Amino acid sequence: MNKTATPQPEFTLERHPQPTPAAAITASLADPVFGKVFTDHMVTIRWKEGLGWHDAKVGPRRAFEIDPACAVLHYAQEIFEGMKAYRRENGEISLFRPQENAKRFRASASRMSMPELPEALFVGAVEALVDIDRAWVPGGEGSSLYLRPFMFAIENYLGVRAASEFLFCVIACPVGPYFKSGKSAVTVWASDHYTRAAPGGTGAAKCGGNYAASLIAQTEASSQGCDQVVFLDAASHRWIEELGGMNIFFVMDDNSLRTPPLSGTILPGITRASIIELARAEGFTVNEAPYAFDEWQADAASGRVKETFACGTAAVVTAIGAVRHAGGEFKIGDGGEGAVTRQLRTLLTDIQRGKAPDTRGWVRTVEAQPVTAAQ
Repeated sequence: MNKTATPQPEFTLERHPQPTPAAAITASLADPVFGKVFTDHMVTIRWKEGLGWHDAKVGPRRAFEIDPACAVLHYAQEIFEGMKAYRRENGEISLFRPQENAKRFRASASRMSMPELPEALFVGAVEALVDIDRAWVPGGEGSSLYLRPFMFAIENYLGVRAASEFLFCVIACPVGPYFKSGKSAVTVWASDHYTRAAPGGTGAAKCGGNYAASLIAQTEASSQGCDQVVFLDAASHRWIEELGGMNIFFVMDDNSLRTPPLSGTILPGITRASIIELARAEGFTVNEAPYAFDEWQADAASGRVKETFACGTAAVVTAIGAVRHAGGEFKIGDGGEGAVTRQLRTLLTDIQRGKAPDTRGWVRTVEAQPVTAAQ
C-alpha cells in the first residue's frame, strides 16, 4: 500500500505550560533508567485517506484519548522505531543515521498496510522533538536520549481490513546502558520451542506484534537467570536468527565475523549494517551466512568461536559470555568481553559521540527547527 503522494505539512508549536524544572531534569539525567522518565514534549502527525498527512504538531506530552473500537486495539496495526540523540563533547546534539530509520519505518508501514511517512518528514519530526527538549539529552558516557517514533491505526471500527486513519508520534526518554548488570558480558537463553517470526511473516517489520509474541520467551529466559533470549528459525528450530531485540554476530578464530543473513525473518538492524561496514573497513571478513545452534555450541567448545556479541540501538554492542539451553550451558571464550567486540563497539560509539571523524555522512547535527507557533 503506497500512501505517500501528499504535501508535507509544517509543524506548529505548543510549548508545555509547566515544563520540568532544570533541577529535576538534572536529577533525571544523573542515572537514567531505560524507558522510565520521559521528556516534556511529543510530536504528532495525522493521516487520513483522501487527506494525507496533516496536523503536524510539536506539543506537550499528554495521554491519548481513544475509542474502545479503535482499530489498533483489535487488529494491531502498529509500527515503531528506536533511535538515539547524543550530546557531543563540544555541546552539539546529533543523530546517528536517522535516514536509515526513516527508510525502515517506511518498509514496516508498507508490510503492515499503513501509510508511508515521507523520509524527510520522519527526520524533521524527530529533530523537532530533540530541538525543543534538548535540555534532556544527557552527556555522560553510555547515556543518550532514546527516541521512539511510532504509528498506529486510529480509525474506530470492527472489521478485518486496513484502517483509513493513522496517528504518527515521537516521544523521548533519557537513558543509560540497556543492560544494568555491571557484567562485561550477558547470558542468553536459547528458546527451543518459541519462535519470533516465520517466512512470509512480519519478521523484517518493526511492529509491536513481533515483540508481544516474544515476551513469553523473554520471561522464560529471565526465569533461567538469563538477560536475553536468542531465537532459532521457525521451520527446523536449528538456525540462529536473532535475539529478542537485537541482532547477533560471531567472531571466529580466524578473526572473521559471521552473522545470520537477512532472509525476511530477521529485522534489518541499522547497528548491524553499521558494524558490517565498519568491520570490513578494518579488514575483517564478514560472512552473512546461516549458522546452526549445534554448530555454535561445538565451535564454542573447540575455540573456533572466540567471541559472540549482540547489537542494536538500545544495547549498542554487548558481549555474550554464556548460553543456556534446555540441554545445559556453554561459555563463549573466557565468558567476558573479547577484543574484537570491544574494538567494534569503540569504532561505532566514537563516531556516534563525535570522538572520531564521520567520513560516511552517518551523523546529523540537530539544528533549530522552523516551527510555527500555534494560535
